[in-house]
Amino acid sequence: MNKQPPSYECGLDAAVDVIDGKWKVLILWALHERPRRFGETRRLLPGISEKVLAQQLRELEADGIVHREVFEVAPPKVEYSLTEDGHDLHRALAPLGAWGGRRLARLRAAGA
Repeated sequence: MNKQPPSYECGLDAAVDVIDGKWKVLILWALHERPRRFGETRRLLPGISEKVLAQQLRELEADGIVHREVFEVAPPKVEYSLTEDGHDLHRALAPLGAWGGRRLARLRAAGA
């Protein structure tokens, strides 16, 4: 993690900066159980392009949330996993996911 931290107003501001965008939280979800290769991660996230996934993984790696490990084999093998900070972030987002699930259930029930 080489980048200088910007000035934030509060901790939530700093957290949102890391997970900003549509895909980063879903990438965290995809990697929380175990390391995954690029293609496997992409299959877990229908609708994400290779370009966007690669960009988001690079940003998460730069923020110290994702670890990229290259195995020196033929053909080349690369795995992505969560760092300790990544696992901490995933645990922190769990209550938000639970809230979203309850909200979705209420919205579905109201629309039925």
